[in-house]
Amino acid sequence: MTNATPVRPGATKSAELSPFVGRHLGPREPEIAEMLKTLGYSSLEELMGAVVPPALLDSEEATLPPALTESQCLEELARMAAANETWRSFIGLGYQSPITPPVILRNVLENPGWYTQYTPYQAEISQGRLEALLNFQTMACDLTGLPVANASLLDEGTAAAEAMTMALRAAKGKFTKPTILVDAALHPQTIAVVVGRADPLGIEVEVRQLDAVKEFPTEVFAVMLAYPGTDGEVLDWSTLTTRAKEAGKFVIMVADLLSLVALKSPAALGADICVGSTQRFGFPIGFGGPHAAYMATGDSFKRTLPGRIVGVSTDRLGNPAFRLALQTREQHIRRDKATSNICTAQALPAVVASMYAVYHGPEGLTEIVDGIAAKAVRLAQSALRAGHKLAHRAFLDTVSVDFASADSYSDFLNKCREHRYGVRTYTCDQLAHRVTIALDERTSEEELENLSSFFGAATGQAEQSDLGVPAALRRTEPFMTHENFHKYRSEHEMLRYLKKLENRDLSLAHSMIPLGSCTMKLNATTEMIPITWPGFADIHPAAPPEQTKGYQELLSTCEEMLAEVTGFHKISLQPNAGSQGEYAGLLTIRAYHHSRGDHGRTKVLIPVSAHGTNPASAVLAGLETVPVKCDPSGNIDVAHLAEQSEKHASELAALMITYPSTHGVFEETLLDVIAIVHKHGGQVYLDGANFNAMVGWCRPGRLGADVCHLNLHKTFCIPHGGGGPGMGPIGVAEHLAPFLPGHTLRQTGGEKAIAPISAAPWGSASIIPIVWAYLRMMGSEGLRKATAVAILNANYVAHQLHETYPILYTGKNHRVAHECILDLRPMKARAGVEVEDVAKRLIDYSFHAPTMSWPVAGTLMVEPTESEGKVELDRFVSAMRGIASECAQIEAETWDKADNPLKNAPHTAPEVTSDNWSHPYGRELAAYPVAVLKDHKFWPHVARVDNAKGDRNLICSCNDWSPSVE
Repeated sequence: MTNATPVRPGATKSAELSPFVGRHLGPREPEIAEMLKTLGYSSLEELMGAVVPPALLDSEEATLPPALTESQCLEELARMAAANETWRSFIGLGYQSPITPPVILRNVLENPGWYTQYTPYQAEISQGRLEALLNFQTMACDLTGLPVANASLLDEGTAAAEAMTMALRAAKGKFTKPTILVDAALHPQTIAVVVGRADPLGIEVEVRQLDAVKEFPTEVFAVMLAYPGTDGEVLDWSTLTTRAKEAGKFVIMVADLLSLVALKSPAALGADICVGSTQRFGFPIGFGGPHAAYMATGDSFKRTLPGRIVGVSTDRLGNPAFRLALQTREQHIRRDKATSNICTAQALPAVVASMYAVYHGPEGLTEIVDGIAAKAVRLAQSALRAGHKLAHRAFLDTVSVDFASADSYSDFLNKCREHRYGVRTYTCDQLAHRVTIALDERTSEEELENLSSFFGAATGQAEQSDLGVPAALRRTEPFMTHENFHKYRSEHEMLRYLKKLENRDLSLAHSMIPLGSCTMKLNATTEMIPITWPGFADIHPAAPPEQTKGYQELLSTCEEMLAEVTGFHKISLQPNAGSQGEYAGLLTIRAYHHSRGDHGRTKVLIPVSAHGTNPASAVLAGLETVPVKCDPSGNIDVAHLAEQSEKHASELAALMITYPSTHGVFEETLLDVIAIVHKHGGQVYLDGANFNAMVGWCRPGRLGADVCHLNLHKTFCIPHGGGGPGMGPIGVAEHLAPFLPGHTLRQTGGEKAIAPISAAPWGSASIIPIVWAYLRMMGSEGLRKATAVAILNANYVAHQLHETYPILYTGKNHRVAHECILDLRPMKARAGVEVEDVAKRLIDYSFHAPTMSWPVAGTLMVEPTESEGKVELDRFVSAMRGIASECAQIEAETWDKADNPLKNAPHTAPEVTSDNWSHPYGRELAAYPVAVLKDHKFWPHVARVDNAKGDRNLICSCNDWSPSVE
């Protein structure tokens, strides 16, 4: 075969593939030819014609710009980064510049051993990041004073919204119109996200000054307080929280976590729930994201807490082991009854935040915060000496100044511009001459002297005694007392700790991670390099447009390229997770119906095979779910869909459909399904989780879908980061474009924009260079070939294993799309082997298990992606065949049904080298079931973890853990 993909009928030949395509694709051309021959095809075109329904194939060439080489791509990104003006930001608004310790920057954030890990659902090969995330939870618990915390949420705005809905679920009263009182001193983007989330759920949000509130109406279920406020003011909320508690209302505090190093804990002030951002713990501003949010709360909320919780249990050998706890809360299991729709969290930023705390320890953090606070007092004194007024005298690191005159105000801003300092100003008349200055860890003496001098010449003495943090609000409680925050002070010790944890985790740096629906593909180094460049990392999301021309070009061209490959009219990059994309898409549909007077369209048809986030997102959007049956082949039951569409015609808002299907099949009836829903007035939401099987061949926007979210952390190469960050932008048809989400910090969305979905205008903007680079280096034909190779790899694996394991669902010509489902239920019937046993035994073969028991219990869903070569595919096939042979030994009663390599998997190095070995199989079979492992093997740090024990005895903080935990 030649290196160029054959041209589809009706298309014109494009330029030759860029050199990068050969780097991204795993199989070499001879391997592609060999796999095609095995399947009985002569070309990728012929294979795709056998897999994809002809009516869905594009007849026109996607017109992406000519593909770039890797060096050209970096040059272009460097040009755009340079077009962003890196002013020194003192704007605040929840974004303040930290110093990322270089040992963390290089060895975590820029390290594929950390950023290519998957969500730690296989705990035995995830002990490193689980320990790091337990450190994160401990840090949050200690600083807030609350006993339970999760392992990150998406951002401060959505965390506050999650706190609101969690409080409402826990409220005992029945409300005619449930109401939450929200502090006007919260950051404006946080208020906007909370208001937007409340609207479809029928929650009334009253935004007001809360310090003088004395009574709480019956309909109020919670109050949400800023600590500190957006303008820096620190208030003692203890009187209000006492009144709220007496009235039976929940108290939510939104707190900058770093400030709690110096401030009395929210728990001490009466908070029930505390949320906020950990951006200041070493993670760059990055034009607004990604940043890990936290949520800490009381014990009574632990089973309704959204997001992931890391807990402690023991393994099969009695050793302590970390795991994800209480997973039955998650949307994939509880669907429309889930506590939230969150799937992707912010694991990698949370790891960085936790390691920042480990690096500095409580003493180092105290020194940092006290240093910033002292500089803030000096700045406030300078303002007073120059004759200006302070908006408030109680503050930590953020000073708000009301200037004495318009001239002095203008003079200050002009001097800031001359020195390229960004500060916060206000547009309302009452605050026309106010400036807010947020100091941070980077603030130098020179910067402080400059800012002080900009106030003008001193005309008097400043009062000093009552500036800064009031004595009653100064922290006296100890925090971060666990040894993990005290042991690693030298860089050598820190480096070894990071490496120790990294080596406990299997990542794409070790082997294929063949997870169906999760698309763990190559995250090329060239794509990753730019995200930590100052021109992208150090830009504030509220910086004026003239300072962010590079980002504007990056984002707009990325939107255009994504629109081109999807066939949609417009793209919004704001949703910062796939679940957020689902939510945004449904709200856009809802707003469209409302604009036409169709307020009664509240029903969403969802196939029973759909992702659990689909029904969870629908409920969050204030809609009702109507299940649609699947036929015995796993496809949508079109007759039942038509019946439900007609039955609910006057109420039909939308259909949510995953395509290719959750079962890994290109269903033949897609166009019929779309026509049925449109006929009855509904919109079609296409879940783009499996878009990696369509890019370059099918465009959902041209097939009639109205909205589609894209998992940029799947199809477009943003790495999973151990469970996040992710991005889930949406593409919409022209009639929905006016309703795309807007924002308070920057102009986004359409003229009839819905409320913000995320805290930042473009979600996780600083990781968009990854997507831009992938699109520009692959080009149209490179993307097209990548899709074909992904489908080739999946069909090759299915073909090689179909005689050993039944392939549960196939499409036309008995082919699958980009993934296949292996049915392991016969193994259970024959030998008592569970799907979990196979998943754990794969660890002994140095593999991460495929997606387990989803969408069908007792199965493994395998997705190799286009980035895996034939050698790795054959290694996986060999492992699965080996496991089948082991199962046969159990069936033949050569091994005991309870004591065999599968039931005891995975095997650790200490176990197989121990003097005690009583199993009926040998140590070599346990550790090296195939010879190639003697050259390279990944050893699990712990044996199989006891999940039930971990849920019975929830331990989610280092403070409650010891090696002898029971």
